Amino acid sequence: MSSDTTTAAIKAPITDPGHQLPAHAYETGIRKVIITVTVIVAAMLELIDTTIVNVAINHISGNLGASIEDVSWVVTSYAIANVIVIPLSGFLGNLLGRRTYFIGSILLFTAASLLCGMATNIWMLVLFRFIQGIGGGALLPTSQAILYETFKPEERGAATGIFSMGLVLGPTIGPLLGGWLVDYFAWEWCFFVNIPVGLMAAWAALTFVKEPKVKHSVEKIDWAGIGLLSTGIGSLQFILERGESKDWFETPYITWFTVIAVVSLALFIWHELHTDHPAVDLGVLGRSKNLAIAAVLTFIVGYGLYGSLFVFPVFVQRLLGFTALLTGLVLFPSAMLTGVISLPLGIALQRGASPKLLMSFGMSAFMFFCWQLGQQTLQSGSANFFWVLLIRGLALGFIFIPVTMLAVTGLHGRDIGQATGLNNMVRQLGGSFGIAITNTFVAKRVAVHRTELLSHLSPYDPAAVMRLDGMKQLLATRTLSPVEAQQSAWKALEHTVTAQSYHLAYMDAFKLIALLFLLCLPLLLFIRVDKSGKADMSGAH
Repeated sequence: MSSDTTTAAIKAPITDPGHQLPAHAYETGIRKVIITVTVIVAAMLELIDTTIVNVAINHISGNLGASIEDVSWVVTSYAIANVIVIPLSGFLGNLLGRRTYFIGSILLFTAASLLCGMATNIWMLVLFRFIQGIGGGALLPTSQAILYETFKPEERGAATGIFSMGLVLGPTIGPLLGGWLVDYFAWEWCFFVNIPVGLMAAWAALTFVKEPKVKHSVEKIDWAGIGLLSTGIGSLQFILERGESKDWFETPYITWFTVIAVVSLALFIWHELHTDHPAVDLGVLGRSKNLAIAAVLTFIVGYGLYGSLFVFPVFVQRLLGFTALLTGLVLFPSAMLTGVISLPLGIALQRGASPKLLMSFGMSAFMFFCWQLGQQTLQSGSANFFWVLLIRGLALGFIFIPVTMLAVTGLHGRDIGQATGLNNMVRQLGGSFGIAITNTFVAKRVAVHRTELLSHLSPYDPAAVMRLDGMKQLLATRTLSPVEAQQSAWKALEHTVTAQSYHLAYMDAFKLIALLFLLCLPLLLFIRVDKSGKADMSGAH
């Protein structure tokens, strides 16, 4: 056998004293490289598609003759399908076989991408995006589990570093790639671009990924758990996606969906803790305090990552005049820095670096990044953001790697599949909460700042009178009548007040995220890591 295909085998844990389970084989050589690239590409496909469509919404609206509100369902349907499937991935991997489930998910995602690009009306596109989200939602946790199975336990730090590259690069590449495709081709190519990549990933997975020798059969399908989770998480995601635009609980169906979400999730938790064959084994949270802490930290990281990534493009495009392509280019060096430092950080953790210390630095750096963004002005240009965003890239690397490893530390076998699914779901929900809360917060702060600014615009304020007179004189030189000059001056002043109100609100949003990270720093004190402990990946799904 060649060195490229040689595998290193270790004994899997023995659960029956008289029976030895098959040994799990860890890949080496070129097979290991191909599998690693395949799962990273699959994970990035899923993450890129969470953001690539955002820059194409106006084009889709015009081409399909749909309102912006209807087109927003293209984003919402994908997110809802994602967040439902992610926690079920461990269960579905056990039911169908991890390799089969992974390949099937890639093919479903790819086929749905083709159908999305061929959609002739908005509701066809929404349906196909939901199907695409079902396939895509499986790719993140399943890719992570396959990666852990490919690397030996003592190499899991490097595996985590490699996987984290995709976690950060995907959402950042999405708007950049989407902006380029829309500008130079058409919105359909935001979906068609997935097809060759998806087919290559499916072929590589079929050829090189193996089914684990240690299998966990599903004795009974937990239909009740699946139904409650789908209803509860789907309703919650719908509320978070649509609540702000519908004025939250002022809209009756938002209230009803909230009730459905709370009741369904409460029943889901009770059911999963009391059934013998749960679809999502919540008991793993009790068996690993580190996973529980990692889940909270992952939620906060998702909130900060997606919340800041939501505000920044809106701020620079609406107020500073950046194009979608320029916005993506400004963000790209930050993501690249995270990708570059991910592997070294993973190796450092593997060799005994303190995860508490790394996370403390990362969260402090992200807090500093958000605070510095909160100091920007309406005169800021792309150069003003370069070093600030590099701090973001550095911070995310120091956060993602330790918290991802923390989630699986001390876990064995199938618990790792449950942990990766739960952790990825929590990050998605954190991002949804981050976008929804930030959106609402900005709307409320705009109203507050507008009121404050207007309170200074009175006939008795010398500065306001002087500014208005200066505008009238300037406009009068453009052959406008005194009445027209007066009206134009008031419109210009109104535009200035609106821009300043939004600017101050966006700055407040960045500072709020910084404050949230500061409040969560004490959580790091509760982390307990046994340096001698090695997570057994042999049965992960």
